[in-house]
Amino acid sequence: MSGRDKQIAHLNAPRTQRTPPIPPVINNQSSIINSKAFTLIELLVVIAIVSLLMALLIPALQRVRRQARNVLCQSNLRQWAMTLATYTDAHDGRFPSDLGGMGGMWLLRGTFLGTDDPNNTPDGAALHHFHTKGIALCPMATQPAGERSGGAVGPGYRLELRSGSSTTAWEIMSPPPAFQGSYGYNMYLFQGFSWSLPWSLIATGRVELNIHTLRDCAAIPVLLDASAPYARPRATEPPMGPPGGGGGGGGVNCFLMDRHGRHVNGIFLDWSVRQVGLKELWTLKWASDYDRQGPWTKAGGVDRDRWPRWMRDFKDY
Repeated sequence: MSGRDKQIAHLNAPRTQRTPPIPPVINNQSSIINSKAFTLIELLVVIAIVSLLMALLIPALQRVRRQARNVLCQSNLRQWAMTLATYTDAHDGRFPSDLGGMGGMWLLRGTFLGTDDPNNTPDGAALHHFHTKGIALCPMATQPAGERSGGAVGPGYRLELRSGSSTTAWEIMSPPPAFQGSYGYNMYLFQGFSWSLPWSLIATGRVELNIHTLRDCAAIPVLLDASAPYARPRATEPPMGPPGGGGGGGGVNCFLMDRHGRHVNGIFLDWSVRQVGLKELWTLKWASDYDRQGPWTKAGGVDRDRWPRWMRDFKDY
């Protein structure tokens, strides 16, 4: 039987006896069956576009996040400024004296004093009526540091301290209870505002300073981002590195950190809050006899190459 005869016989056969026709060949069957599906190339293009958008947006989101935390940090310091202004106004322009090296410690703790704290005396307890625990931490440094890194011993107390860094808070372990903070004060304000006073005089607690008699208050730092609760900067103190290191000693390096980029936040004695450039730290009026034109200032002729590499491109002061 010829092919034509077979075709005619197939057409004339009953429907139940017909063999199913051979389907035509389709080169791109998946596209015709489900025209809404992605091809592999289309999927790869979408993934590439999403990855590119994420690469562009993530740095911008991180900048916004840092800016928001910087604003919150300055908000904390404004509350500190109101607290300290209230205290000094109520005490004839005076901060607590530095008795035994612990002066001002309870200003950082506020009402969060333990029974073993030497500042928790009947007279002192009546004065620390404000709360500081909620504003003690910069939002960029809320986690405590690791190991114990410092301390001091005095009459009736033992101070144990963990220093912080750009991203960690310092912590007072003893006297209890433990307390964490991210800011440190200018210790000279509790020691007669002079770096040349002998410790034998300061330790007696008889050195008092009336801040209402000071001039150029906008240049006198009070409280700044810090890796320890207090420090006594010296004009000749060299900068340390790398950025974000813990401790920083008891001087200007205590405030030298990249917590907010190329600056830290601080309160000044006119109770203003502003950013402080990292190299500007050496030009502030830390004490009445502090050399503001020292070897690490433009006026003192500092050589750019003397700065640590991570600071060389920062603004000079």
